[in-house]
Amino acid sequence: MTVLVVTAHPDKNSFTHTWAKESVTAVKNLGHEVLLSDIYTMQFDPIERAEHYESTLPVNGFDVLKTQEFHSHENSLPSEVLTEIDKLMVSELIIFHFPIWWFGPPAALKGWMERVFANGATHNSKNRFDQGKLKGKRAQFYVTTGASEKETSFNGKEGDIQMLLWPIAYTLRYLGIDVLPYKIINSMHGYHADIRQKQLEKKLEEELKTHPMNITKCFNVEPLAFNEDADFTDDGLLKETATSFTPFIRHSK
Repeated sequence: MTVLVVTAHPDKNSFTHTWAKESVTAVKNLGHEVLLSDIYTMQFDPIERAEHYESTLPVNGFDVLKTQEFHSHENSLPSEVLTEIDKLMVSELIIFHFPIWWFGPPAALKGWMERVFANGATHNSKNRFDQGKLKGKRAQFYVTTGASEKETSFNGKEGDIQMLLWPIAYTLRYLGIDVLPYKIINSMHGYHADIRQKQLEKKLEEELKTHPMNITKCFNVEPLAFNEDADFTDDGLLKETATSFTPFIRHSK
């Protein structure tokens, strides 16, 4: 099996990077091949723009979807994008390591997805959701956040972390990827001192010790539930008889 580890954090000494290294080690110890995408170290440009292409559609403008689709069919996407798409296509499991900043993932990761999940190459109007081009692959999020567990609960002041992660999870679902339950470490910030700092260090040591077990679970744990294509009407509305799995897609009452 091939596993892609995607890391999005600018500090090489961060726990995010340490955690990612443990993922790499654990995957290798299981006998699998590991591919890496360290977005900041790669200096991957997260901004999709016309300058990345020799030609755009329309010629005097820049329709992102049409331009990506054309170059996908011509196999002329930017080389750095093609490299990342190749990694995605050969990987059965994609592991994401990133922090939550301003109630979402780092812009570098969002931009990586906007460019790498190119229209035509990784999806099109017919191949998405249940018929996604990346169907059969799995994705695991390993996330840190500065807010406490209580603050990120369903009624917490910082917002429900499960909902904050839903848009990025649904992005993968759009491609056909199964998303696994998130692993989240709370209260990750640099302002701890004395006893609290020692408590955090002990907590992180324990997390790293048990991490190989978490990696093993990635291969057999039940993925998160999303609505199937059949749950929607022809015009894209959730059927009254269908179950709602998220407040983002819900019934009126």
